[in-house]
Amino acid sequence: MNNHELTLKAIRWESPEQIPVSIWMLPAAFIRHGKKLNELTVKYKDLVGSHWETYDPHANMPNSYRKGSFTDAWGCVWENYDEGMESIVTGHPIPTREDILTYEVPKGDHGTPHGFMYLRLLDLRGFEEGMIDFFEEPPELQILIDKVLNYNMRQIELMMKNNNSEMIGFGDDLGMQNMLAMGPEKWRKYMKPCYQKMYKPIKDAGKLVYMHTDGCIHEIMKDLQECGVDMINPQFRANGLDNLVRVCKGKIPINLDLDRQLFPFGTPDDMKRHVEECVKALYLPEGGLALNLEIGPDNPLENIEALFEAVNEYKDYR
Repeated sequence: MNNHELTLKAIRWESPEQIPVSIWMLPAAFIRHGKKLNELTVKYKDLVGSHWETYDPHANMPNSYRKGSFTDAWGCVWENYDEGMESIVTGHPIPTREDILTYEVPKGDHGTPHGFMYLRLLDLRGFEEGMIDFFEEPPELQILIDKVLNYNMRQIELMMKNNNSEMIGFGDDLGMQNMLAMGPEKWRKYMKPCYQKMYKPIKDAGKLVYMHTDGCIHEIMKDLQECGVDMINPQFRANGLDNLVRVCKGKIPINLDLDRQLFPFGTPDDMKRHVEECVKALYLPEGGLALNLEIGPDNPLENIEALFEAVNEYKDYR
């Protein structure tokens, strides 16, 4: 049984034979470690997949991971100072509220990439101006929300015509390190209706919704489930294991993003203890748990191997 099938069983509480494990390695990790990382993936081919064996970050890197700057279809300027890492938005095309009234969304169809709703608002306005909008609640705020939401509804409509998969994935980082930037009440007032509306046609079609979202989100994970999200991909460190157990265990299926803030600084033994702690705290034989491992350039090679060993062992936990 492949990882996708295991994940579907974990979401549906159908007692998967193993804990599903997904692994993503940033191009910058291969730039730092070179062939040594390729060779390590060969050793764990059954776990990570064979495509990493010959992976060349310079040949296969998305444009947004390349050093330099570019302007996207929304007019946002992205900059990158570190080859192999994702760009960030530094130029915001809607600097004033008055500009919201005349702003036109892109004419083409650009899908629903990571940051398609909440982060899109902040990319367009800038974080500070966006937060002031949520605090002061001017009418222009809802106008901008509606513009982005209506665009996304069209993208989802097009997606549904051409997507035969059982599960559709989305990504939008809703939290900060320790909290929601706008707090849970304003999130429920302004953002929850957006996700409910966007995910409804997917749920009506009988499909599952997977949502990646970084940051501290445990206060709204139940809300996301009510919006139609079947599995959430939350971060360990930002939410805390106790909160994840309290909110999710036996209730909300999660693909747990293991502690990327530990990986650069701990020892190999710390990596193994971390995986063990998470699995023992969150595992249920019925399902509801998957493990997600993201490898960055600041991860020592010995820690990467220890993580591979640990998830390979604990995926069979009973």
